[in-house]
Order: sequence, then C-alpha cells, then structure tokens
Amino acid sequence: MTKTLKTRRQFVSTTMIGLLATPSLLRAQEQEPSAVRRNISSFSADLWQDHFDNLQHGAILCDIDSRAVQYWSEDESVYKLYPSSVPASEELTRRGYTEVIRKVEGPSWRPTPSMKERNPEWPDYWPPGPDNPLGTHALYLSWQYYRVHGTGDTRKIGRQSSNGCIGLYNEHIAELFALAEVGTQVRIF
Repeated sequence: MTKTLKTRRQFVSTTMIGLLATPSLLRAQEQEPSAVRRNISSFSADLWQDHFDNLQHGAILCDIDSRAVQYWSEDESVYKLYPSSVPASEELTRRGYTEVIRKVEGPSWRPTPSMKERNPEWPDYWPPGPDNPLGTHALYLSWQYYRVHGTGDTRKIGRQSSNGCIGLYNEHIAELFALAEVGTQVRIF
C-alpha cells in the first residue's frame, strides 16, 4: 500500500477551498453588514457613519491598525477596500481628519527635511518613473508632506514601512485616484 503525503501547501490549499465553500460561510457573506465586517485578509471594514458626518465628495478611511484603506463614493454606489502600508512608527504617524487637495498622476518626489536627516544618502529629488517612491499616482492631503500614494515596492504593503504616508499597490492607487476627487474627506486613525 503506497501512501501519498501532501505538502503543507497542498494541505492548506485544499483545506481552505473546502472551508471557503461551506454553506454557512456563503450565507454569512450574504448577510447585512454589522458594525465591523471582517474579510479573509483580516482587514476590518467599518461603516462610514462611524467616522464621517456625510459622504459629500466621498470619503477615504485609512486604518493604521488593520493596514487598510476604505473608500465610499458620495452616492454610496461604490465601496472599495485596499491593503496598505502605514507609517513605520508612531512618531511618524499623523491621525485625524484631512482632505484631498491635489491629485497627481506620475508624481515626482522630494524627501522631507527630517527624512534627509535620517537618510542623508537619499537624493534631493526623484523624477516620475518606475523607481519613484510615490508610485504611479498620489493623492496630496491638506497636511504638508502627507499623501495616499502608490508604491512599486510591493513588499511594503501590509507592513509598517512608510515615513508617514499611506501606500497602496500601484493598480489600487490608480483605481482610487480615478474615484476620489479634490475635496474628498480623509480620516487616518
């Protein structure tokens, strides 16, 4: 009698497929959202009403703890949830309410004075392009030096890795860039 041993990856893969197809999980996904919904990636999905008074110009919610960015359109017809990178430390983190004041496709980037102190070897200017730290698109916030932007370094997503900004995969920031407008309200918490 020959036994076939599964690799750990095969075992986890077949187990997860079985779990994902269970009727109770499928029913749970169809139910009305509760105050906090959870997805398979462990991002918490909040209700916009818990953070904003209205959806005028849409809303972006950046959750530092779950490392997720959520977007709601003004008419509530669009809701998006994206994984993100967040500031590397609490001292680099700014929390509160702000708004999108400018949108730039193909942004250039200049390190802040404090970044240059920490990393004097960095150049003073990065032109737009594939190696630009802001990725393909950037939403500039009313707080100086803070952005929601893309990154070509996909290893940063889901980690505490930024100098203060919120980073998204380039394909996700391109989508959010198309949805958000100047005046979109933003909360980082």
